[in-house]
Amino acid sequence: MKRSEINAILRDAADFCRRMNFNLPPWAYWTAEDWAKAGHEYDEIRDNMLGWDITDYGHGKFREIGLALFTIRNGSLKNPKYAKPYAEKLLISQEDQLSPNHFHWSKMEDIINRGGGNLMVQVWNATPGEELADTPVTVHLDGVEQTVPAGTVLRLTPGMSITLPQRQYHAFWAERGHGSVLIGEVSMVNDDNTDNRFYETQGRFPTIEEDEPPLYLLCNEYPAAKE
Repeated sequence: MKRSEINAILRDAADFCRRMNFNLPPWAYWTAEDWAKAGHEYDEIRDNMLGWDITDYGHGKFREIGLALFTIRNGSLKNPKYAKPYAEKLLISQEDQLSPNHFHWSKMEDIINRGGGNLMVQVWNATPGEELADTPVTVHLDGVEQTVPAGTVLRLTPGMSITLPQRQYHAFWAERGHGSVLIGEVSMVNDDNTDNRFYETQGRFPTIEEDEPPLYLLCNEYPAAKE
């Protein structure tokens, strides 16, 4: 992805959060120069990859397959310094913009429609060999249990949520004709480097072509604190 494209996505994402009356922490709007001066007191942000995250899943077609994210809080599965056992994210999905089918080995999560349009979530069980099972899927929508056929697409209107347990495949997108969706994710500790099992091979963090300076740094771009 070009840096100019990422910058445009970040501007739109920040504006959408404001319109949805969801305020981000002050460092969400720091420049690269601000991060270069930040000391070790900001290591939790660096080490746990808090902040902005843009992915096109390696396809180079962000508008069709992609997601804008902001990790607000997170612990660590590996570093005892960060004992926080939970995480929280914001995700922004545009109309018909697919987040591809995947599950998590370690993380259970709630996906919440915080506002905007309707969020469409498609679900399957995983077989022991991590294929798509054709068995009925037990889902929990706002704490209400129901059973649906494999591959069912569920519509989450604003305010609704779904609980996704470990090893439950899910893909999602914002429904066409209803606008983008501000998605909340409340979960166990998040590790995007080791805990995403995509049904089909995907990329995760974009390769960036630097055609202009960054508006905000992404969560995998922070410089180390100066000693």
